[in-house]
Amino acid sequence: MRQNRKSRPVSKTSASSIKWTFVKRFDSTEDCIKHLETKGHISIATSPHVKGKANSYLHEADYTEYAKLAVWFGNENRGITDLAVECREMCIAIPMFGMVESMNLGTSSGIVLYEITKQRRMYQSEYLRSRRRGKRLDPIPTEMLREDGSI
Repeated sequence: MRQNRKSRPVSKTSASSIKWTFVKRFDSTEDCIKHLETKGHISIATSPHVKGKANSYLHEADYTEYAKLAVWFGNENRGITDLAVECREMCIAIPMFGMVESMNLGTSSGIVLYEITKQRRMYQSEYLRSRRRGKRLDPIPTEMLREDGSI
C-alpha cells in the first residue's frame, strides 16, 4: 500500500540529509519564534517588499556576525507572515531584473542558503571559532583545486 505524500514522515523524504539537519515542526508561528528566541537564534526574513529595520540585498549582508541564524521563507502565494516579519533582525532580498519579482521557494531558498554558507565558510577559513581567538596561521582553502592545481 502506497502512503499518502502528506502523511510521510520527514525522515522518509530525504535519503541522508535528515541525518545532518535539525527539523522541528511547530503548530504556529508564535511557537516557532518563542523556540528560536529561547535557543538564541537571530531571525532574518526573505522578501522583496518588506520595509523597516535593516534591509539589504542578499550579497550585501554579513551573515558571519550571527552564530545562530534562522532564515524565514514565505511561499509563492502568501509570502511571509506579518508576525515573522515583525520579529526579524533584518530582511534580505534577492536582486532581480525584469518583470518577475519573486522565485519559487525551492529556488530562492537554495540561492539564499548558498550565499549564507559561502560567507560562513570564508569566515571559518580565516578565523578560529570566533574573532576573539584570532586569525588562522594557515587559512583553510575555500575553493576546490583541479588535478592540475588550477582553480
